[in-house]
Amino acid sequence: MACAVQSHEMMNAISRRRFALGLGAGLMATPLLGLLREPARASAGTTARRLVVFFSPNGTIHEHWRPTGTEKAFSFPAGSILEPLEKHKSDIIICDGVDFQGVANHEAGMAAMLTGGGDATTASAGMSVDQFVASKIGDGDKLRSLEIGVQTSAWGGNVQTRMSYAGPGQFVPPDDDPASVFSRMFGDSVGDPAMVDKLLARRKAVLALIRGEVTDLRGRVGKAEKDKLDAHLEALKSVESGFQGAMGCAVPPVPAAGSPYDNDAFPTIGKAQMDLLVLALACGMTKVASVQWNHTVGPAVFSWLGIGDGHHSLSHSDDGNAKGVADFVAAERWYASQFAYLLDQLKTTPDPKGGTLLDSTVVVWCKELGDSRLHDCKSVPFVLTGGGYFTPGRYLKLNGAPHQKLLVSICQAMGLDNQTFGDPSKGVGPLAELA
Repeated sequence: MACAVQSHEMMNAISRRRFALGLGAGLMATPLLGLLREPARASAGTTARRLVVFFSPNGTIHEHWRPTGTEKAFSFPAGSILEPLEKHKSDIIICDGVDFQGVANHEAGMAAMLTGGGDATTASAGMSVDQFVASKIGDGDKLRSLEIGVQTSAWGGNVQTRMSYAGPGQFVPPDDDPASVFSRMFGDSVGDPAMVDKLLARRKAVLALIRGEVTDLRGRVGKAEKDKLDAHLEALKSVESGFQGAMGCAVPPVPAAGSPYDNDAFPTIGKAQMDLLVLALACGMTKVASVQWNHTVGPAVFSWLGIGDGHHSLSHSDDGNAKGVADFVAAERWYASQFAYLLDQLKTTPDPKGGTLLDSTVVVWCKELGDSRLHDCKSVPFVLTGGGYFTPGRYLKLNGAPHQKLLVSICQAMGLDNQTFGDPSKGVGPLAELA
C-alpha cells in the first residue's frame, strides 16, 4: 500500500511538471504509469527490437506462390510470385500452411488477420498484433506506432479497409498521404536550427526531472520495485538517445504534393511511404510500423505493368483464364518486389546499436486470404524475417497450424511472454517450428 501511495505521489509530481513544461513531458511520463504492472518480458533468447507489418490483399494462387524443395534447401521457381525475393532467401522464413480457423472470405479474413479473432476478454484485448506489441514496447517513442497506407481509405474506414485495431472494433487508420506522414515525423524538426536546439534542450530537461522523480521513489520502495525502477532508468537513457537521434536525423525533402488516390501514382506513393517508414525506424522515432497496400477487395489497376483489370478482379481468374492468371501473378510478383525493396532498405540502413535495421527487425508480410479463387482462409501466405530471434533461410510447411500461434510467436520474438493471442480456443503457445 505504501508503495502504491508513493507511486501515486510521484505521478502527481510528474503531472505538475507536465503541466508546466507542456508537450514532451507526457511522452516521457507515460511509461511510468504502467511501470509497476508491466507484463513480464521473455528472458530466453535474443529478442527483436522492432516490428514491421507489410500487407498486400486478395490472397494468392498457391501453385504460383509456393517454393519447391525442403525446409533449408528450397528455391523459387522461375516466374513464380516469390522469385523477386531470391536475393533475400537467407533473410526470410516462408510460412506455408497457416490457417485462419473458422474464418472465410475477405472481410472476416481482414478482421482476423492481425487480431486472431480476439475480443476484450482475451489476453490481447481485441488488439491487432502490431498495436499489442506497441502497447508494450512503444511508450516513450515519438510515435508509439506508425501506420502508413497506400490508397487504403477511398472507401472510408470499415472492416474491409482496416487491419490495425486498438481494441474490438477500434480501427487504427493508416495515413495514405506521404506529406502527412512527413509532417508527423518531422513537423517539430523543420525550420530554424535554433528552435530545434531549444526543443531538444527542453526534452532533455523533462527527462532530467523525471529521472529525479524515479530516483527519489527508488529510495522509498522495496527491492522488487527498485529492480523495476532501475530497469526504467536504463530505459530513460535509451529514450534520451532516441531523442538525440530523432532531432539530429537528416530531414529529407518534403514529399511532392499530389493526390494519394491517383491510381497510376500507386508505385510512387508506396516507395515514398516505405522510405519514410525506414527513416522513422532509423531515427528512433518508433519501433512498430506497418505499411498497408490498398485493402481487401482492393481495386488497384496495375497500369504500370500494362495490366488493364483491377487486382481484385484478377484474383478471381480461374485456370481457364490464362491471361487473367498471368496478370494476377505479375501483380503479385510486383508486390513481392516491393517487399524485397523494403528489405533492401532495412538491410542497408545501419542500426544505431550495431548491425543493420534488418538484423533486429521482425518484418511480416501478411495477407487476409489463402486461395484467392476459393475465398478461403486456409494456407494463408506469410513471409517473415528473423529479427535476431527466429532462424531465417527456411521454408516451413505448417499443415494447417492456427495463425494465433504465429501471432504468439511474433509477440515472443519481441520479448513478450503471452501464451495466447486472439481466440485462445484456436491455439495456445507459439509455433514450435519457428522456435
